[in-house]
Amino acid sequence: MDRIDLFRTFSRVVECASFTRAADMLGMPRSSVSAAIQDLEGRVGARLLHRTTRRVTPTQDGVAFYDRCLRLIADVEEAEGLFRQTSVGPSGMLRIDVPGRIGRLIIAPALPDFFTYYPDIEIALGVTDRAVNLVEDSIDCVLRVGPLADSGMIARSVGELPLINVASPDYLARHGVPADPADLHRHRAVRYASPSSGRVEDWEWIEGGTLKTMAMSGSVTVNSAEAYIACCLAGLGLIQIPAYDVKAHLAAGELVEVMANYRAEPMPMTLLYPHRQHLSRRLQVFADWLANLLAREILT
Repeated sequence: MDRIDLFRTFSRVVECASFTRAADMLGMPRSSVSAAIQDLEGRVGARLLHRTTRRVTPTQDGVAFYDRCLRLIADVEEAEGLFRQTSVGPSGMLRIDVPGRIGRLIIAPALPDFFTYYPDIEIALGVTDRAVNLVEDSIDCVLRVGPLADSGMIARSVGELPLINVASPDYLARHGVPADPADLHRHRAVRYASPSSGRVEDWEWIEGGTLKTMAMSGSVTVNSAEAYIACCLAGLGLIQIPAYDVKAHLAAGELVEVMANYRAEPMPMTLLYPHRQHLSRRLQVFADWLANLLAREILT
């Protein structure tokens, strides 16, 4: 096995987190995959993988080497494709992870359009609100909403997500319509707790160019967007929510926007990739398509 094949084998093991699954995808015996990794570790003089009975994960050296392998593999594939017919489109598997409601409401319904243009690309679409590790979970790209921690990943901004304040007509009939934040002490909110930290989010608004916050009272606290909207529809209080999330409910009259001049600060939307150079052609075209889709469906 030449070096580039060793790099491809190692990368597949990292992405599959398993020698057996990597062997199946490569069409090789598991023993050959294991031998290739041992050979590679001997060549580089470092242990690249943690091996357990349940999972294979890269060591710290393995993470750095995986990133370098992707660059080298991309260089080789680019060189091999220099003289191929330009009519051949991008192909292969993409593993993408996106927030739950964006995946269900926006991305999944639009995928037939993507496959019309790129029929040879396959997509494994993860739809979850939990944070994922791009390398350990074998993800090519994630869509994140909100401020980012410094992760060392390459980040591509795709705009800001507008938030609005809404309530059900039933709630407003019982409690009145708040005109501005001074009225909030007379109202209740459906409180939202971060799924990762458990912290209950304050009510936020921009006034005079300054971000202001207020802790709201309420009878129910939730930790998912689905429950957040459901409780609001049930008349349990005010919520702050991305506008796209409740577009249909607003159109049907099931929810009403309030305090339109006192919205929360928009949330940044970002695509994250696990390495800085040589994005595959299939990832480039998907990222461009997704950015255009979000701009058209969400950010307007």
